[in-house]
Amino acid sequence: MYTLAEVIQRKRIGLLATGAVAVLLTLAILLPENAHALPLFARQTGQNCVACHAGGQFPELTPYGRIFKMTGYTIGNRVAVPVSAMAVAGYAKVRDTSKSDDPQADFQKNATPLLSSGSIFAGGKITDNIGAFAQWTYDNYANQDVDGHFRGHASADNMELRFADRYIDANRDLIYGVSVNNNPSLSDPWNTAAAWMQYVPAPSPTSSQFVDANAPFPGFGSGGNLAGLSAYFFLNQSIYAELGTYRTADRALSFMSAGISDQDKTRLQGNNNPYWRLAFSHEWGAHNVMIGTSGMVAHVFDNGTNTSDSNNLGRFRNNGVDAQYQYLLDPHSVTAQLAFMRQVQNHSANTIAGAASPYFLSDGVTPVAAANASDTVNVLRMKLSYIYQAKYGGSMSFFNSTGTANTLNQTSGFDSNGQITSTDPLGTGITSTRVNGTLTGSTAARGMTYEAFWMPLQYVRVGAQFTAYNKYNGARDNYDGFGRNARDNNSLLLYVWGAY
Repeated sequence: MYTLAEVIQRKRIGLLATGAVAVLLTLAILLPENAHALPLFARQTGQNCVACHAGGQFPELTPYGRIFKMTGYTIGNRVAVPVSAMAVAGYAKVRDTSKSDDPQADFQKNATPLLSSGSIFAGGKITDNIGAFAQWTYDNYANQDVDGHFRGHASADNMELRFADRYIDANRDLIYGVSVNNNPSLSDPWNTAAAWMQYVPAPSPTSSQFVDANAPFPGFGSGGNLAGLSAYFFLNQSIYAELGTYRTADRALSFMSAGISDQDKTRLQGNNNPYWRLAFSHEWGAHNVMIGTSGMVAHVFDNGTNTSDSNNLGRFRNNGVDAQYQYLLDPHSVTAQLAFMRQVQNHSANTIAGAASPYFLSDGVTPVAAANASDTVNVLRMKLSYIYQAKYGGSMSFFNSTGTANTLNQTSGFDSNGQITSTDPLGTGITSTRVNGTLTGSTAARGMTYEAFWMPLQYVRVGAQFTAYNKYNGARDNYDGFGRNARDNNSLLLYVWGAY
């Protein structure tokens, strides 16, 4: 039960969030029709958002949008105030919150309207050959104190500085450049890239832990908040190649991980963490298609450990393939995407040395198998979307994550009495995790996301996503040992996403 003061406070928060959604919707109706998806670039190029974004669906790029990016954000004229802002308000609801010891912790803000996050963007043309894209993001629910109150936090998000040039003659069209950025594949011009395929920002509270943005996506094990340098070219608007390497974002490049705590910063060994990308693109009439591959090898220290100790060093090896098809002819926009990534993680020596699992088999006597020194995870994503008149759209996405089961990842299991408990009533010192636990040590997941959205203006999107699971943490039923099934995680997300 809540006290009267707590009830009043919760109502105030709900009213504030609902009010924020109402303000965004009012702006969507009242502001002029010639607004753009990211105004700092729109003002620079003088183009409507559908020129750069497929059906106006930011951030997915059209062929023109890809050229704009590869030429270093330099097309057009410099603007006096190269700044834009973005905000996301949402409402998330999980199908079943009953199988939990503490629903207030496992499903924070469930079925509550939230003004979850916002970003400031700066960039665009600096010189005829140099441009930038920088995003600074504020998360309204980034941290929670011991009293249960949330605290907001801001940090560096996507950041990129480019030098680019273009050479055209009767036989060739060559775009080439150099990118300094903080996230592998951020420089990629296709939305099947790991940095771009997930696009609707997810709220931080745990009620959103199963929405589409938190379902499996192909990605690089190194994560972001790094510092990288890559060189690329695009020949005859057909062949794209990029090669680079990444390191820890420290010293002069520490701004690329600004606002991220030392405990959470990704720390790489040296500069030998290569990233590569190769793609073939073809355009004919209203159609364009791409097929490509990418990969990375990253030597990553365990979070929060001593980087002078090589026994804290692990390695990620990623290899992926992807493809995209677009049909863009007003009033129709169709996009089909496919991305597959295989990741092999070699755990650090110290991780394996300290990896003795506390769990037993159901007899309460036989220990579970020893931890594997490496894990393999395969993630497949497919998406089909359609937009009419750059206003009304929908999409279907399929995701499937498979791989090795490892007792290193096991967070639920039998204790020495042959029981699975989260409270340890008999004092065995062995507990299991409800809701997020994995009984098998597998993180495999499979499901679908269905989405419908409306863009009353081309910088405002109002949408609904429903994500349905038929596998989670390695099983369809009872994946945590407490009777929770994959379908219990089915989640609805309603959102308003605006940029100005």
